[in-house]
Amino acid sequence: MAAPLIAAVILREDGMIRSFGISMAAPLPLALPVLFIFTRKQRIRFSTAAGFLLVFLFWIIACFLGSLPFRLSGAMPRLVDAIFESVSGFSTTGISLFADVEILPRSLLLWRGMTHWLGGIGIVVLTVALLPLLGIGGFQLVKAETTGPEKEKITPKITATAKILCFLYLGLTILLTALLVLGGMSWFDAVFHAFSTIATGGFSSRNSSIAAYSSPFIEWVCIIFMILAGYNFALIYQLLRGKIRDVFRNSEGRAYISILGIAALITTLSLYSSGLDFATALRQAFFHCSSIASSCGLLVADHNLWPPLAQGILLLLMFVGGCSGSTAGGIKVVRWVVLFKQAQNEARRLLYPRGVFNIRLNRKVGRKDVVYGVAGFVFLYFATLAASFLLTTSGGLEPWDSLNAALICLGNIGLGLGKLNSGAAIAASPDYIKWGLSFFMIAGRLELWTIFVMLMPEYWRR
Repeated sequence: MAAPLIAAVILREDGMIRSFGISMAAPLPLALPVLFIFTRKQRIRFSTAAGFLLVFLFWIIACFLGSLPFRLSGAMPRLVDAIFESVSGFSTTGISLFADVEILPRSLLLWRGMTHWLGGIGIVVLTVALLPLLGIGGFQLVKAETTGPEKEKITPKITATAKILCFLYLGLTILLTALLVLGGMSWFDAVFHAFSTIATGGFSSRNSSIAAYSSPFIEWVCIIFMILAGYNFALIYQLLRGKIRDVFRNSEGRAYISILGIAALITTLSLYSSGLDFATALRQAFFHCSSIASSCGLLVADHNLWPPLAQGILLLLMFVGGCSGSTAGGIKVVRWVVLFKQAQNEARRLLYPRGVFNIRLNRKVGRKDVVYGVAGFVFLYFATLAASFLLTTSGGLEPWDSLNAALICLGNIGLGLGKLNSGAAIAASPDYIKWGLSFFMIAGRLELWTIFVMLMPEYWRR
């Protein structure tokens, strides 16, 4: 919180100086155990079970501490609202309970954007890059936090992988900031929206999001970087290293671009047939399809006024998500690829009962345990979605709005249809709805397994 505190001092926001000062002092007691670990000689290694618990605690503590500036500044007098906003930021969901963000202190806005940026790269991945200083191994933490059915190392050492991802993440953020400034944004707005775009978050410093700028250049820049943010960061790194063949062989990457391209094309034709000129229809279609598919949540138009076909495309994209190894939320494209290939094999098995069929990912034979893991995850995702849907309907939301709320929070999308185009409907909901949706946002960010494995009685047995 040093950066927003410095901003508060420069901008002479006295109330925010006090709020950030207290918020920075609050975690000091939690630092004492870390100091104790640092002074010990022996190296510490985590088991998988311990990794799950530690990752969960990281996120709970971070979201609580991140809510303090909202609460102490008086911008959100109620703790449940402050925690919801913090969870929405760190989980990169991006649905906000603020009715008017433009009246907030600039330092608080900066912190609000930083929660996206820190949550996007993953608090745990950032921590893993620093854990060697404490003599602590980190791959079990990364396995519990990163997205996708398979956890890949870019380099043999997980700490080196974490550092490469951090530098790549930072580099993309700086590049996007520069391009947004070139497009006419102020430095503050450019930094804020770079945080939000690269993290696939959705928070904006403007009430009308990117639509406030009415700039085709800014919109196309955001489209490109939303697509990149929803892509696998490991593949982006390989592309920068010149390994183009490996990138094009990746099954998930090809499927992600294909799904996004087809969805945007159909949406463009739907908008064009409704009366929009082709250039505007193409730009708005690509922007909103990229925003939903990458779970970014930024917008340039009110898609609730679009034709039903275009809205239907956006709804389907909410079930897809981005690539594994990205900052995007949702089920992830690779899981749909695995299920599609397995469905093809089952159809072939009906024709050739004695045949032996395997799925192939990246032109290699996939393991059967990946198929089982994907099937289990998709079932768990839809079961959790049903639970979230029932929770929101119990608070008085209409079924359509409840489904949107469940998809937005579990998939960390932040942008929905109907009333859930903003957080007004959730802001008026009972407190237990906000607590429940906060839980589902964290569960979605941690890919469900990290949370639900700890609910099993076997986890707590010796």
